[in-house]
Amino acid sequence: MSGTITGPIAYLNNLPIESQFYEPSKFNITAITLGKTTIITTATDNNYVVGQNIRTIIPLNYGTYQLNGRQALVVSLPAADQVEINIDSTLYDSFIFNPPGQKTPAQIIPIGDFNSGKINNSGRVNTGTFIPGSFINISPL
Repeated sequence: MSGTITGPIAYLNNLPIESQFYEPSKFNITAITLGKTTIITTATDNNYVVGQNIRTIIPLNYGTYQLNGRQALVVSLPAADQVEINIDSTLYDSFIFNPPGQKTPAQIIPIGDFNSGKINNSGRVNTGTFIPGSFINISPL
């Protein structure tokens, strides 16, 4: 029978999930400004939004190890390559950019959102739900 699917599709036929095809993305950290809130500068412009839930990965040699593995919310975007998060880092160690011998970069990664988006309805047509900070498939495939 032509055109009939007789069973599940083998996993080898499914396209792999590739992180570069999704927004928001992970970014390498080049600077951290400490204070009542923390400002993280990324190596390139980032695609985070206010309300984005993030996690920081700060290897020990970078200083500011107190931020390693911490979750926070993005509270503002001071510049295209910066995010301000809701962590009081006043008493944390200073950030060291590119410490000698360190191979793993300091990173900021998205981990989700608080499902606070609005459902976009226009009459009888439901155009979907948009949740700021949710992952978006931008794959060209």
